[in-house]
Amino acid sequence: MATETTTIDPVSRIEGHLRVELEVEDGKVTNAWTSAGLFRGMELILENRTPHDAALICQRICGVCPVSHSNTSTIAAEKALGMHPAEGGRIIRNLVEFGQFMYSNITWFYVLNGLDYCNPIDAVSADPKAALDAAIDAGASTFDAENLRQRLENFANNGQLSIFSGNWFDAQDADGNSAYHLSPEQNLIVTDHYLEAIEMQAKAAEITAIMGGKMPHVTTFIPGGTAFVPTAEKIDDIKFRVDEIAAWVKKTIWPDIKILANAYSEGFSYGQSCGHLGAWGVFETASYDPVDRYEPAGVLVANDDHSDWTLEEVDPRKIVEHTGHAFYKDHDPADPLQGITEPWYPEEGATHDGKYSWCKAPRYDGKPMEVGSLARVLVLYKRMQQLGVTSVDQDPRYRMVELVDELLEALGHSGDLKVLDSVTGRIAARACETVYLAEMFQYEVNNLIEYMAGGGDDWYSKPTNDSGTGEGMWEAPRGGLYHNETVDKDNITKYQIIIPSTWNLGPRDDGGTMGPLESSLIGTEVVDIEKPIKCLRIIHSFDPCTACSVHIFEPKTGREFNTVESPWGVR
Repeated sequence: MATETTTIDPVSRIEGHLRVELEVEDGKVTNAWTSAGLFRGMELILENRTPHDAALICQRICGVCPVSHSNTSTIAAEKALGMHPAEGGRIIRNLVEFGQFMYSNITWFYVLNGLDYCNPIDAVSADPKAALDAAIDAGASTFDAENLRQRLENFANNGQLSIFSGNWFDAQDADGNSAYHLSPEQNLIVTDHYLEAIEMQAKAAEITAIMGGKMPHVTTFIPGGTAFVPTAEKIDDIKFRVDEIAAWVKKTIWPDIKILANAYSEGFSYGQSCGHLGAWGVFETASYDPVDRYEPAGVLVANDDHSDWTLEEVDPRKIVEHTGHAFYKDHDPADPLQGITEPWYPEEGATHDGKYSWCKAPRYDGKPMEVGSLARVLVLYKRMQQLGVTSVDQDPRYRMVELVDELLEALGHSGDLKVLDSVTGRIAARACETVYLAEMFQYEVNNLIEYMAGGGDDWYSKPTNDSGTGEGMWEAPRGGLYHNETVDKDNITKYQIIIPSTWNLGPRDDGGTMGPLESSLIGTEVVDIEKPIKCLRIIHSFDPCTACSVHIFEPKTGREFNTVESPWGVR
């Protein structure tokens, strides 16, 4: 069979600007290039600002995960200025972060990723009674199935599909059957939850706004703690929303992942990444040890046959960034503490054997590394094993182990963690994390109530010096986040950032080794180069934080395909 190329450009239902080029031969991807198409230069913008300014400005990197950037920046500033955050400030910052994680995870599961698997238009042919019975059997919330079916029918007959337009609902598998495997009744159930998710993610954002002043781009995070001081009324406003979201997640995302993973079980067999996983840890405890965080820090190094991982402690000195294939001036792989951000503007565009992305290529101990929900879930699972924890009574974080084990057993993969390193596995891991975080969100609200009931009133601590260097290592919903800043008399002289999508979407390093997303696409089946649906599912499984395009090429015939996507939810 001839070799073809296909390009998805941009891949939407993501945040930002991303182009993916694929070379296809005999129906399989043989080469891949991921290209971030926009230079931001935030590090340069933050120079000659104060650390307090940086905690606000750096949030503009992302409108989906601004809280994580502010948190990471304040951690770096606190270390540079010799500050120990106030205990009340720690809890508030955790709660604001929880709100953002719930907002992001709910949005990704349904709005950004869900339409690769659910076809709302097919739900028009559903039997409402059968759909309701199926929802009850799955443990999902009940709904007015006939009313929704009728609404969808009216919507489809109108001919303007709005948020459902432009998707590859007519894509086919190699056997000629539809690439969308849910029954009409299952599509009706998941579509109902999709529409509810739009409301629930807004409620999660409301929680963040109550404590952060607004969302996106909170205003109350400051080095040393928080400018928000809770009252009983504000706690009531927060608690009822947290409880509502937690109950909703268990009746929607949890049964839906079982529906989706069973219908798309072949997704456990493709989309494997580089094998190495890293998490810097998120949700601080009173010990301020990253290993003790509600989602702890750790690096998982795959063994030779990638059948298991070894848990190692995070060492930031093992991180370097390569620029050989990025649009930056060439230099030796650099520790981010000595990192350089000197853009190199291409005169003739990208070349596959040269520079082709505005993402640098970070490496950990010389290896590419995947970050995100999958890494956080497996690091926590392995950490519980390492500590010998066997129940939530010993450590509430063991709840993650229970959720992972329950889901794997329900999907017929009992005890097989390795299947999670796949396109369907990433979705399963994100679902486990979302349920876990919903429960820990409730746990932390109760911690705040107990803290204040005990007379706690410590929200801010002062700096002990005005100069120094600090590193902040934290997590955004999409993965490990790193900020470092050098401060001289309260003025930032140097700032470096490594965002999650740099790890996942980065180009080849100086030695030619592919990044995690690039390598995960190799070998993927492409039935139709104009609708490479499996490739799109892999891309979305990483939750890219950069708007995306894909180009496919078949060298033997010269056939090419480019797809350009609207930012409103197509492709």
